[in-house]
Amino acid sequence: MSKLVFSFLLFLCASSAFPADIESSSAIVSPEQKNPKEVDSSHLEKDLQDLNWKQFRLVIESVPKLKADVDAYGPLGWQYVEANYAKYGWKKNIDKLDGVQRQQLADLIQTAKSSQ
Repeated sequence: MSKLVFSFLLFLCASSAFPADIESSSAIVSPEQKNPKEVDSSHLEKDLQDLNWKQFRLVIESVPKLKADVDAYGPLGWQYVEANYAKYGWKKNIDKLDGVQRQQLADLIQTAKSSQ
């Protein structure tokens, strides 16, 4: 598992060093929503729920506020999340993120989707 996390973080660092030819989050942020604060939390919630467990966990662990929400319940929190993450309402937690963190979440989801 640690190799997977390390390679995911390495990929994120490497991908941020080279500009992309296409906008990676075009499916989440429409052309009218160039402001990161306007990323739709309902859309992010659905995209997050559509990930498989391993991708989902990597994304959640990469966003400190979301990780802290789950870590607050200890190991049982992660077990509960694994059993219910596709049905659980993440919108409330996503709404607590600021614009930059929402954009980071959107980028992480897109990266996870493209690595399937």
